[in-house]
Amino acid sequence: MNRPGANLGVTIFPDKLFEAAATVTEGLTKIEEAFVLVDGAKIHYQRAGTGRPLLLLHGLVGSAKNWRRNINFLSRDSSVYAIDHFNMGQSERVPGLNAGLEATADRLAAFMDALSLDEADIAAHSHGGAVAMMFAARHPGRVRRLILFAPANPFCDLGNQLIRFYQTRFGVWFARRIPFLPRMLKATALSHMYGDPSRVSPDALDGYTQGLHIPGTVDHVLQIVQRWFVDMGLLRSALTGLAAKPTLLIWGDRDRAVGLNSARELHRTLPQSRLMVLPGVGHIPFEEMPDVCNQAMRDWLIHPFPSESHAPGASFRSQPVEGVTPEVRGAA
Repeated sequence: MNRPGANLGVTIFPDKLFEAAATVTEGLTKIEEAFVLVDGAKIHYQRAGTGRPLLLLHGLVGSAKNWRRNINFLSRDSSVYAIDHFNMGQSERVPGLNAGLEATADRLAAFMDALSLDEADIAAHSHGGAVAMMFAARHPGRVRRLILFAPANPFCDLGNQLIRFYQTRFGVWFARRIPFLPRMLKATALSHMYGDPSRVSPDALDGYTQGLHIPGTVDHVLQIVQRWFVDMGLLRSALTGLAAKPTLLIWGDRDRAVGLNSARELHRTLPQSRLMVLPGVGHIPFEEMPDVCNQAMRDWLIHPFPSESHAPGASFRSQPVEGVTPEVRGAA
């Protein structure tokens, strides 16, 4: 794969979409807004903190903004890179880009090359979780540990009917009109992704909708959907390559998008995995319960397998927050 970014090194572009300086302050943390040239396209990312690199990958219709409630905490121990995937968020739109899972994983490797990152931890959500697993299978030496929030996986059939709808002519027609739907309807759709809609923060919706109106965005999402079942088959075959990879799976028991039954099957398939189930939480745990998830991520990155917990069935514990007691299962 040609990786011009690896030869050019880091190329930072002014963030024309922000009137403020390229570095903004969130609380006490400075978050850098930047672009890097990857395979000839400008890829947007947010960066904060120092330490071991940690990549944050958003889901199918998302952006780096989805991690706004996590970056500050994680940057205490890591150099955090929240990425807008190709053709998403503020990244450049590339017509005709291969939207397949393998190609997307290889572009992530090119992103790391462009920033001279040899190895990183990865936290990822939904379709981004599928990308992370494929990346770890194809580039195992470049991933230390994985944290996957309800990753799309070959064991889930919960959303198959919806996927098939968007593969039809009428489904494509409807998808192209989603960016122009009233904001209230979009907010209602997002609230269904939460276990408790009252936890949806006022700024959450923008992280999923702001880039939809940019030409090429919906086309790219539809290409992902068109080859969904092919990619899930490829991912199923690739999972054997993750057998030795420490992986934390975090799921809400009210997930309406990627079912909890698939979480348990994925947990059994990955010998070095832990499964944390959050009661009353939906498809986006890191936004819905950020304090719980931030602590769980930090614990996993520092001590994924405590010395007293190597045996199968041992518990991985995080500090309970707001009365939430997660169900945690040890290595399969």
